[in-house]
Amino acid sequence: MNKAVAALFCVATLASASAWAQMTPVGTWRSMDEKENTPKAQVKISESGGVLTGKVEALLRKGADPNQLCTECKDELKDKPMVGMTLISGVKKAEGKDVWEGGKILDPENGKTYTVRLTPVDDGKKLEVRGSIGPFWRTQTWVRVQ
Repeated sequence: MNKAVAALFCVATLASASAWAQMTPVGTWRSMDEKENTPKAQVKISESGGVLTGKVEALLRKGADPNQLCTECKDELKDKPMVGMTLISGVKKAEGKDVWEGGKILDPENGKTYTVRLTPVDDGKKLEVRGSIGPFWRTQTWVRVQ
């Protein structure tokens, strides 16, 4: 009987740890085209020292050139490949909240950089990505790649 209880406890612990681990932006995501509801890119968000970084792993639009360059980007990113490019940088978890903020996000389609806030929703299956400049903002919903 004690072995059954211990096994049940282990399964419950692993299940809850798995659910908790999903309530973070860390992972692989598909950014979505809001107009067509189709995937645009696959972005991997990783954490190092409490700071999140997101890089483009693949371009997913139909007919996308995997060697596409960021022609709209400025400075050192100008004409660099989009695949492998860092889109999200400097993001940290807000104290006491399931929100990550304080960093920047690059929109390679227009070359502009925005302040970013990342909020996992729907049990971590989706990520609200809000970019803002001053009082103006736009939120995209990304979908976690399983």
